Amino acid sequence: MTVVIAHRGSAGTHPENTLPAFMEAVRTGADGIELDVHLTADQQLVVIHDESVDRTTDGKGLIREMTLEEIKELDAGSWFDKKYQATKISTLQEVLNLLLQMRFRGFLCIEIKTNKFHYPGIEEKISDVMTSKEWPFTYWYASFNLDSLRIMHEYEPEAQYDLIQKNDLEKYQIVLDTDFIEGLHPSSDWVKQHPEIVNNFTKAIRPWTPNLYETLMTCFEKNLAGVITDFPEKAIRTRSRYNQ
Repeated sequence: MTVVIAHRGSAGTHPENTLPAFMEAVRTGADGIELDVHLTADQQLVVIHDESVDRTTDGKGLIREMTLEEIKELDAGSWFDKKYQATKISTLQEVLNLLLQMRFRGFLCIEIKTNKFHYPGIEEKISDVMTSKEWPFTYWYASFNLDSLRIMHEYEPEAQYDLIQKNDLEKYQIVLDTDFIEGLHPSSDWVKQHPEIVNNFTKAIRPWTPNLYETLMTCFEKNLAGVITDFPEKAIRTRSRYNQ
């Protein structure tokens, strides 16, 4: 069965990569949750998608040039809806604590955001957090940056690793040629444009942001390993209709 993974939490209905979005993802019964991790100037792991705070907060600046204290002063919810004005950017540990509190038992896909700027030591810091205890949920790592996955694989050789791609054609072949890479996370547009590659692919495919009903149905019909969607509740309803 194609699993439903909540992209940045329930990013279509709540401010992405925030505790409200992750709470909603758990509430919907999503099989998995995806989030993005960056490193602050004072070496703290924070959950946000962009390299800067400009798009999703009321502040400006690059994550790597700001301290956690500075980042915590920002409003990370009002851009989505005024009712989320008290929402803050969270640390990775705070998200993990929430998942523990909500008794999440699915899987967590941790995207290491090093495709535009490779934060020195981010892989070791993430691994230190994730190996610090036994979690009641499963977790794996994904990145656009193959080098980050290679570094992480040295720290955690038993973990699952997936390579993300947008429209670049050569990456899917890297996935096939690299033993420790379990699957490919391509854009849903790429899946639509390359049906022959998709149909003959021998590893897992989990496209990101198939949000429309028709696109979701195509993924379920192809029996892909998973969908990484902004609307997990909608995806779960669509899957249940397909499986009737």
